[in-house]
Amino acid sequence: MSKEIRILWTDDEIDLLKPYILFLKEKGYSVSTAINGEEAIELVGKETFNLIFLDENMPGLSGLETLERIKNKAPSIPVIMITKSEEEDIMDEAIGSKIADYLIKPVNPKQILLTIKKHIDTRRLITQKTTSAYREEFGQISMYINAANTFNDWADVYRKLVYWDQELEQSDESGMNEILLMQWTEANNGFYKFVKKEYRNWLSSGYTGEPVLSPGFFKEGVFPLLNKNKVAVLVIDNLRYDQWKLIEQQINHLFKTESEKMYCSILPTATQYARNSIFSGLMPSEIKRIFPECWVEEDEETGKNLYEEDLLRKQMQRMGIKTSLNYEKVSNHRHGKKIVENFSDLLNYELNVLVYNFVDMLSHARTEMNVIRELSYDDRAYRALTLTWFNNSYLLDLIRQLSEHGIKLVITTDHGAVRVKNPIKVVGDRKTTANLRYKHGRSLSYDKKQVFEISDPEGIYLPRTNVSSSFIFAGNNDFMVYPNNYNHFVNHYRNTFQHGGISMEEMMVPFVVMDPIS
Repeated sequence: MSKEIRILWTDDEIDLLKPYILFLKEKGYSVSTAINGEEAIELVGKETFNLIFLDENMPGLSGLETLERIKNKAPSIPVIMITKSEEEDIMDEAIGSKIADYLIKPVNPKQILLTIKKHIDTRRLITQKTTSAYREEFGQISMYINAANTFNDWADVYRKLVYWDQELEQSDESGMNEILLMQWTEANNGFYKFVKKEYRNWLSSGYTGEPVLSPGFFKEGVFPLLNKNKVAVLVIDNLRYDQWKLIEQQINHLFKTESEKMYCSILPTATQYARNSIFSGLMPSEIKRIFPECWVEEDEETGKNLYEEDLLRKQMQRMGIKTSLNYEKVSNHRHGKKIVENFSDLLNYELNVLVYNFVDMLSHARTEMNVIRELSYDDRAYRALTLTWFNNSYLLDLIRQLSEHGIKLVITTDHGAVRVKNPIKVVGDRKTTANLRYKHGRSLSYDKKQVFEISDPEGIYLPRTNVSSSFIFAGNNDFMVYPNNYNHFVNHYRNTFQHGGISMEEMMVPFVVMDPIS
């Protein structure tokens, strides 16, 4: 045992417990004793303990009274109540007072040892088990990366990496985390090459088949559900798969997952293109050609996604979907509260589509605000901040009400985001787009080996604003920087979360169908 674990055992019959105490000392634990509550409270004030065993029935201060005073002094120390009584009200009061666990007398040494491991050694044991399991699967994941040749293959790789990232997050093994990061980079490099090779092929057949692309989301994933159900679609802008897996844990008592799939965001993986494509069922150049009044060029000052409801209604009309539709875009706390307060209004519609912009706002705020950057300094902290928002949002209240009213739930997004690290130089004129993960403009100068180059935007259904304009996309964790004031912009944008380019985090979009738990 690398670090001494200190235990305080409080019992008015402590002499009878000497065999247990000797047993624990032989196992490497340091054990101090107290014969009453007052003595235990005094010791807690003077010394540091990792765990306390506390007898419930003692003369003088009772175990529950002692517990309350110990918690006032040291609220984080786990306390194990030991009692002769099995009366329910005593158990309820002890649990309500935040004991970590309780044991019924008579206890045996194995029970005591198991309790210590459960509450003190858990993290160490999890670390050992998790790192051992990841070592065993490391080689298999590498084989999957090398063999992946379909979108679904890469989706399986991505799921495995997200799973191990969240598992290793609970461990203290920094070496394994570094290995996982290297494997993740290897996977994203492979995925980038795969997309460069296959992207045009996906579009050549009218963007049907596998993978499902942004225009196919409602057609393939939502409209078939409307025959038998009222459906609520939550589009949480810029939500990554790993963020979704944390949210899932918070709502699995309200909804059970019927299916969890990945669809593929189109390029650029940015709101103007990917989200408008979702709602319209069309690629960007088709939106511009068929519904020019609903398309906004990148150099225009107005919002780029002001016509989502119009585009969705036009898509439903084209497909003969006569379902009643309600669309809401939620961009602040007040609006989210209003929807929950007026929830009965949603019940008048067969299809409710609600767009929540918080996660996208978070990623942008992280770039510009030092406080947010400090709170979400890496991917895990970024996930945690998203979870904090969700648990304190009216979105969670809305999901509770959807469950209570038996409404089928679809959760998705338009694209994700990747933490960028590696700058690449690009030169363009004043009208070149400002996005760090893709550039659209004319007379672009760059290293062709570092980007995915599209000189004929129409070939991938993107609008061309000028006869000589082209698109370039960054892969993995690269980001594009102009040579002017290069060091300043590199330092400002490195380790920020960006979208628009090619990575598993940006392009692999969670599409989840959930049934309410009655």
